[in-house]
Amino acid sequence: MGLLDVILGRSKPVRPDLDQLFGLPSAAVTLQAGAGFAPTGLGSVCFASVEGGAFARLQQDVRALLDADAERGGAPVEFSGDGYGYTWLLARRPSDDPAALVNDLHAVNTLLQEGGFGPQLLCSLMAFRDAGQRSLALVYLYKRGTFYPFAPAAGGGDKRDNALELQVRALLENDLRIEQDLARWFPVWGAPGL
Repeated sequence: MGLLDVILGRSKPVRPDLDQLFGLPSAAVTLQAGAGFAPTGLGSVCFASVEGGAFARLQQDVRALLDADAERGGAPVEFSGDGYGYTWLLARRPSDDPAALVNDLHAVNTLLQEGGFGPQLLCSLMAFRDAGQRSLALVYLYKRGTFYPFAPAAGGGDKRDNALELQVRALLENDLRIEQDLARWFPVWGAPGL
């Protein structure tokens, strides 16, 4: 970072640290003990769609990697698009094995990053549900290297359960690197797996 950057108030962007994802299994234990939310076995990776043969081959590689696990008892990966032009990859694992799901999410992010598509990565999430069927996601912001909770309000619609999100933030501050800027806690309405 140069002198001009300091004068203009620009900061150096945080480098993504995909190994932060490996904190999710211990956070899942804390979340279940402290708030009653258990992993659902579903997780997603969101990235900007890119046209071209190299990206299509990379998607095939991701599918082949995760579908190979399907032959060993996992579920195949699913790709879908949203109305904003992003592609979502949904991975499934048994709900009692969050470490395997995290490994899948990490592998997908790593393949995309190493394939030169790191700038297209937006976020990854792991889904949870409580006994009352309330949904919650722990969202990893790729470009910030931080997590935040996203809790859609019960009853549907585009409303969030802000109180639950703040409760989860306080609960997980020692387990995950939590995003401090609440303005960056973007809603992920309709995210696959949530």
